[in-house]
Parts: sequence; structure tokens; C-alpha cells
Amino acid sequence: MPNPHAAQAAPGVGSAPQPELTTVWLRTFLDVARHGSFTVAARELGWTQSAVSRQIAALEAALGGAPLFDRLPRGVRPTAQGRALLPHAEDIMSRLHVMARELSALQDAAGGLLRVGAFATADAGLVPRAIAGFRVRHPGVTLTREEGLTPALLSRLSEGELDLAVVSTTGGTLSGPGEAYELHHLLDERLYVALPAGHALAAEPELPLRRLAGEEWISGSPRVEGSLLEPALRHGFRPHVAHGVAEWTAKQGYVAAGLGVALVPALAAEGVRPDIALVPVRDEDVPPRAVYAATARGRAPAPAVRPFLGALRRAVR
Repeated sequence: MPNPHAAQAAPGVGSAPQPELTTVWLRTFLDVARHGSFTVAARELGWTQSAVSRQIAALEAALGGAPLFDRLPRGVRPTAQGRALLPHAEDIMSRLHVMARELSALQDAAGGLLRVGAFATADAGLVPRAIAGFRVRHPGVTLTREEGLTPALLSRLSEGELDLAVVSTTGGTLSGPGEAYELHHLLDERLYVALPAGHALAAEPELPLRRLAGEEWISGSPRVEGSLLEPALRHGFRPHVAHGVAEWTAKQGYVAAGLGVALVPALAAEGVRPDIALVPVRDEDVPPRAVYAATARGRAPAPAVRPFLGALRRAVR
């Protein structure tokens, strides 16, 4: 508890600037006003009556010297200046209490804001499961989510616009983790090729990538480099992208209609329609891609980041 005997006397004309108001003075003022008594306020605060008097005198001096209480035969009553101060003092102390509660809730991950980003296939199952589990344990946290490609998500994370990003190694290893962000490994997901149910290769237990060299492909981008199809270049062929389709549900429609085949990560395979066959691509041809939760390095994380990271790990199947 602040020392009530440390209050400064009122400055005189030409002396040092008046002291700034303190919460101790305002709290003392409110207690005296509420009880109408210096003696009762002192007892509640655990101080002496003279200590309470010094706090009120310091507050009066800081506010220009006008008395805040009239001394009555029994107790005290706020003056016009005291009555004017009362709602402001109550508002200030109320705001301080709200601030303390919010900071405490934030520290306990019981409140505050968590900004999460994820790449599209992580939104097919992993991230929704994590959010659902997280909300059960931390219902007071406001969570916002956005979707994007890994490079854009990492950029927003580095710029302080996201607290956590779920990213993958599609297109190669992630660059610069030692400087801008820290990676928390979640899983390694293998790839499948999505084929029309009646396709000649639909019953194969596993397919080497080169057996698909003659197929037409459905891909999110006509550019092979930096996409799931890039490993094909190391196996001596450049896939022909017949249709550029960004959204996974739409890709399935194109495959089911026999317009091409598509590579599907395990995270997106959870919701594949029944008229499509999924065949694993041989791991030696297309190594599993790593999925990480990325957090900014060198910046204090939001308290809810650690619990959400735990929720992501529990959501991995």
C-alpha cells in the first residue's frame, strides 16, 4: 500500500509545479466522501486519521487550494468543489479497476484478442478443430482468422498484424525463420492424387509421380513452380495445368467431371466427395510437406498464443 505519510505539501507561488494527482489521493477522497468521516475512512484504509487528513490536504493543494470538505460538528460534507470532483474521481477509479481486470484476464488468456492466419487447406479441418477446442477452454478471448498463402501470412506476422500463422513448406523450405519468426512443428502431411472414381489408376495402392506425366491437371495456379506440382519437375516432366481453380471444393468438381487430376494434401483430403478416388503419391517422389504454427520472434506474444498452439497440436489427427 502506498505510504500515506509521503504526500507533499502544497507548493507556494513561484515554487515547483503542482504535483500530479495520485490514485491514493483520489481513493482517500472517495472513502471520506462515502463515509462522511475522516475517522471511518482512516479505519477502512488502515491508516491514522492524520494520514488521511494529509492525503486530502495534498489533493486540495494539487487542485488549486480550495477545500474539498466542510468540517461539521459530526463528520464532513463535500464542498461545491468536492461535489464537482466526486463523479470524476469515481470515473477514474472505475476505469482503473476495469483496466486491472482486463489486464488480468489477458494474462490468464481469459480475454483479449488473438489474430490467427492459416493457409487454405489448414482451414479444411485442422484450424476449425483447434478453434473449437480453444473456445471451450478460453471463451472470453476474441479470435479473428484470415486465410492466405504462406508468404503473405509470414509477412503479416512479421509486421505485427497477426499473432500466429499456420503455414506450410509448399514450394520449398521456409526462408528466414531465424530472423523474423519461430516455427512450431505441427505435422508432416503426405500428398494424394485425386482421380475420377472410374480412372484406370483409381485402384492403385500408391502411385509414383511419373506415372501421372500424361495427365491433365487441376491446380490453383498455372505456374508449376512454387506449387504442389513443383516436385514433378525433378522427375523429368512439366505437368500440363488444364484448369486453374483456386478453391478446393471447386477442384473436386473438375476432377469428378473427368477434366483432370489434382494433388490433394492430407489436410484437404478429410472432406473429399465420394465420386473421387484418392491415391497416395509415393513419398520418395513427393516428400510429405511440413506444417507449422509460426510466431513472431523477438516480440512478446499475446498470452492466448500459447494456449492456441496447444489447441492446434491437440487438433492434429
